[in-house]
Amino acid sequence: MKFGFIAHPTSVPLKRHAKLMDMFGRMSREQAYGFSPENWQKENVVPFTRFERVVSATGAQCSGIVHYMPLTAEEMLSQPQVMTDRVVEGIHQLQQEGAELVGLGGFTGIVGQRGMQTAKRAKLPVTTGNSLTAYVAYKNVLDALAELEVSEDGAEVAIVGYPGSIALVIARLLLPHGVRLRLVHRHRESSPAHLLAYLPEQYHRQVILTNDLSSCYQNMLFYVAATSSGGVIDPARLLPGSVVVDVALPRDVMEQASPRSDLLLIDGGLISASEEVSFGGVQPEFDPKMFMNGCLAETLILALEGRAEAFSIGRELDSKRVLEIGEIAQRHGFFPTPIASLGRKVTKQHWSAVRQFHHSRNINVGVLAERSELTLNQTRSRFAQYINPEMARFYEHHHLERVFVKGQGAILTDTSGAEYLDFVSGYGCVNVGHNHPSITEAMTNYLVSQQPTFIQYVSMPYQASLLAEQLAALAPGDLSRVFLSNSGTEAVEAAIKLALAASDKSQMLYCENGYHGKTLGALSVTGREKHRKPFEPLLTQCHSVPFGDIAALEVALAKGGIAAFILEPIQGEGGVILPPGGYLEAVRKLCDDYGCLLILDEIQTGLGRTGKMFCCEWDNVCPDILVLSKSLSGGMVPIGATLSASRVWDAAYGSTDRFALHTSTFGGGNLAATAAIATLDIIEKEQLTIRASTTGVMLKQALDDIASEYPFIKAVRGKGLMLGIEFEHSFSGSIAATVEELAHRFMWDAAGTYHQISDKAKQHIDSAVEDIEKSLEDMFVLRVVTKLAKEHQILTFMTANSNRVMRIQPPLNLSESDAMRFIHAFRQVCEDLSTFRN
Repeated sequence: MKFGFIAHPTSVPLKRHAKLMDMFGRMSREQAYGFSPENWQKENVVPFTRFERVVSATGAQCSGIVHYMPLTAEEMLSQPQVMTDRVVEGIHQLQQEGAELVGLGGFTGIVGQRGMQTAKRAKLPVTTGNSLTAYVAYKNVLDALAELEVSEDGAEVAIVGYPGSIALVIARLLLPHGVRLRLVHRHRESSPAHLLAYLPEQYHRQVILTNDLSSCYQNMLFYVAATSSGGVIDPARLLPGSVVVDVALPRDVMEQASPRSDLLLIDGGLISASEEVSFGGVQPEFDPKMFMNGCLAETLILALEGRAEAFSIGRELDSKRVLEIGEIAQRHGFFPTPIASLGRKVTKQHWSAVRQFHHSRNINVGVLAERSELTLNQTRSRFAQYINPEMARFYEHHHLERVFVKGQGAILTDTSGAEYLDFVSGYGCVNVGHNHPSITEAMTNYLVSQQPTFIQYVSMPYQASLLAEQLAALAPGDLSRVFLSNSGTEAVEAAIKLALAASDKSQMLYCENGYHGKTLGALSVTGREKHRKPFEPLLTQCHSVPFGDIAALEVALAKGGIAAFILEPIQGEGGVILPPGGYLEAVRKLCDDYGCLLILDEIQTGLGRTGKMFCCEWDNVCPDILVLSKSLSGGMVPIGATLSASRVWDAAYGSTDRFALHTSTFGGGNLAATAAIATLDIIEKEQLTIRASTTGVMLKQALDDIASEYPFIKAVRGKGLMLGIEFEHSFSGSIAATVEELAHRFMWDAAGTYHQISDKAKQHIDSAVEDIEKSLEDMFVLRVVTKLAKEHQILTFMTANSNRVMRIQPPLNLSESDAMRFIHAFRQVCEDLSTFRN
């Protein structure tokens, strides 16, 4: 059976969308067949789309035509009689195109006495689709109650728009479940008895009637909104945790300038098709299966059933027929789930964001295993609401929204009990593994002893002094002064200030593509535009030179005025980039020649990561200032350290007036120092530098072997257990090729149409296309990351400056079996993704 459907835009932008589609269609026909006056005539309805062959889960088939009535609801309601004529004319046009049943969407079904006049005048059956819309909204309410663990029996729901056809039938369907209803109406002249007469008398005690919506705001958390006017519910007045199933078009919930994350606004009446349903598209991925309007879906499903009948017409909807169409829809593979909110799928995080307002729950670590799903969802919700919503969306999109509850060695355990092999190790923060027992013991003993943690500037901290002595002994050369802080970026800030204070020069050099942190000073010497641009102007005396280019460095130093040069021995966040051989030695010599202080940032490369305690030891180079952090405390307590030669420190702060020019309230705390001392002892006792070197050689060789098999692996770089895998899976030119491949098959002149748009528009399109293709290349790396985590329980991630480099930074005490587990998993992932090898 072929069906027709008359939709209408629910907003001005959607009306303009219909206008665009109409313009595009007319121009295409003109380019294909030449100019024709008939092509540019006023149309009653606008052709929108066709479903040539819909196949349901039962194997039933139908086809359909969808036309747009190019008027908004407000425009239609302003001329109801004229609109009835136009709708009838549209039905007859669809009949001429072969339709045997016509559905009326939204206000095209309301005009003409809720479709009654239209049905009498039409020459074939018509339906408003309101029965399926009502069924889905009814199920939305029940699903919301279930998700929020609210019992149906006794639940309180406000229905706004009673006794409209959809509001009334939803009330009739909910009452047998024991739901208590507050029915919001606008019939000031109607008596309560008259309004209650629409409902079976046995349920009258479950109902409260009101014409004052504001009375609901004080104590109601569940709403169904189904008026014909829109914009009646003020979201600012809703209680936290409120759930609104908004069935109205236009929406009954007013637009929010600042959307609230503690509300859930459900797009009521939308239905989605399962995988078994086909819309006959060439590419199934583009089948319009998600969030179909219930009115259109009802028409389509009746056509699949071969039932050319006026199923939903008139003032009242029959409850039995509403349930009937819902059952038929599900048999054909159309379901009320997933639920949508403002056009997007409702996730577990959405439910968690409002669940907390329906129940009082106290979670403690001892019951995490029993409440794992709740803990996971509540943590996701809190992170999205109180920490970083956009990051939460990134995590969700790439399946990274895990919550770990235990860490031991190289293993992290999530709320479900799944164990993951950690090849990120906090970006190098846990060189000795998670929760090393020796560090835990040292910290526990310290806390039990009740020694003071923060006593800076009124005494000399004992443990901090021990740590400074141990660091000075381990560090190369005369790095005998230690400033303790709380993080890597703070340690870099301290290094910058120290260098400037120690020198009579005011300029600084840093490396392109380098990364030193995100506070303003550290950011001024970080070499990636993406991180810098939003905060400019930064420190103006900082200038970049290419990493690994000794000639460029000498040119910059020869200009004079350079107090210090800061760089990483290996650019970690830059993509694990190693300099050419002999570079560090040459840098050291040039700095000496030009009286420039050398600052080495070993926040990632230090403490055994590359196979020596400090990476600079591979080149026998000693800096003037050395920066440490990350794994200095085994990842247990925030700590950073800035080591310097005594002559540098004395030049900067060696007087009564200057000794306290740079301080840190929490830097040098005894508890952090205790953890750091234990960490340094572990690195030495367990010979982790040697293990990093030997395991790193084995891993790199195995990765090189895999790279030789798969051309989309561009390079494997690194030293010790600081490795990076760079991918190159190019999509360059793919969009242009796709457009060209499709365009020459169209009868209309696609290339000619594109040629006619403005140069500025074409420049923007070209730029956008290039960015999209680059994003696709970045997404390929994320697929590797996702597959390793989801299929093999191995955690990896990209580097901060390069989205195409996957970092390999496991704990230094990684076992050989875990190393091989990673290799086998990575090889399998590469094979899985090798449909296109390049």
